[in-house]
Order: sequence, then C-alpha cells, then structure tokens
Amino acid sequence: MHMNWERSILISFLGNYLTNNVVAALVALIPASTSGAVVTPQYITYVVLAAIVVALLTWWYLMAVPRSRALMAGLIFGVVGFVVAVLTAFVTGVSGVLTQTGSLSQMVSVIPNFWPFLASWSTLVLLGYWVIPATLVGWLMGRGATAPAPMSDVTC
Repeated sequence: MHMNWERSILISFLGNYLTNNVVAALVALIPASTSGAVVTPQYITYVVLAAIVVALLTWWYLMAVPRSRALMAGLIFGVVGFVVAVLTAFVTGVSGVLTQTGSLSQMVSVIPNFWPFLASWSTLVLLGYWVIPATLVGWLMGRGATAPAPMSDVTC
C-alpha cells in the first residue's frame, strides 16, 4: 500500500498542535467542575472537539488517497497521529527538564517517569480520539468504492 508518510506525519503534528493548544484553549472557557471526578464536562468536551479536529484532518489527508484504500489509510493515519502525539509529549517533557535544569543527568533521570504516563487510561483516550475518528472517516470515504483488481498470474 502506497502511503505518503511525510504528509501523514506533518498533518498529525498539526493535529497534535491543534488539539493540545486550540481545543484546550476553547475548553478552558467552560467553567471548571467542582466535583472531584476525573471525567468532567471540560474533559468530555475536549475529547469530543479533539475527535472532530482529527476527523477533519483525516478527511483532508484522505483527499489524496484512492477511495478503495481509504479505510486502511484512515486507520494508519490515526495510528500515526497517536504515535506522533506520544513522541511529542516525550520530547517536550525531556527537553523541558533539560531546559529548566541544564543537566543531562536530571534529564536522563526523568525518562523512567514517562512509562507510567503511557500506562494510564488517558493514553487509551488519546488512542481513541486519534484512531476511531480517522478509521470512521476512512470507512465513510471508502464506501461504494470498488476493490482494486487482484494481480493476475501472468507468466512471460
């Protein structure tokens, strides 16, 4: 399957920026919940708006993909977006420690703290709001498309 990996990574990076900054800024306008619950109106709004942003970016990305390959390309785009988001969080965290302390040993000592971040349920939410909308948009764009013809066994 032919994919434009550079385009996928760049659009995913844009999506990561938009969800972490623009969507988060919009959600900050909602009054904070006073309950001690983890799932608050702000969190739900964030996930819904992030999924909408991912769906729009997936649609933009899939405009250059044949309809017969849209479902798989949407799934791959969602996974690439998730990986880009996780790697961006890692690089941001590590470089932030290095910038604040100026110490490579401090930076290295923080790296093991990243694994509990990955093991949290919020990482599953991140995976969900990247992969589910991207796959859904791929499925919608690929509906009605004919499957590519199989390669025939031609011998010379």
